[in-house]
Amino acid sequence: MSNILEVNKVVKQYGDYTALNEVSLTVPKGSIYGLLGPNGAGKTSLIRIINQITMPDSGEIILDGEKLNPSHVHSIGYMPEDRGLVPELTVEENIVLPLWVSPTLDLSERLKWVYEVLPELKSMSDRRALLLSGGQQKLVALARALAVGTRLLLLDEPFEGVAPALSMRLSDV
Repeated sequence: MSNILEVNKVVKQYGDYTALNEVSLTVPKGSIYGLLGPNGAGKTSLIRIINQITMPDSGEIILDGEKLNPSHVHSIGYMPEDRGLVPELTVEENIVLPLWVSPTLDLSERLKWVYEVLPELKSMSDRRALLLSGGQQKLVALARALAVGTRLLLLDEPFEGVAPALSMRLSDV
């Protein structure tokens, strides 16, 4: 089995603080891989580097056999810890927002697929994100990540602050 992700000796420093010190890991295709560690261990820093929000100071990342490059961002779904929703936009607008800039994804097909995976979102598609509960916002953020994540899905603290029933639902998805 080949790897979807290879992280090789990645270093990230913020001033005098070293968040990542030659971190290496390999994630096989089709697997679920978790990063565990205390606050400040560098988990979010690594996720943000893989998603190209920040760059490593050194090291290399390989996505599905290719050195990570800007075009890969269109195939990596990302759910940030803070959900990253635009409060004034509707549920559906928040889901399709990253698809508007993707040259390779069919917006209507991806949205249709997301509603098949998370049918509970269809009934609230025209509600503004700011009117949703925290759990509903998590589902919308997951839906947006799923819409884009055709090769890799990155979820930062997906179960933080959610009720047990919703945690089970997120796990099922």
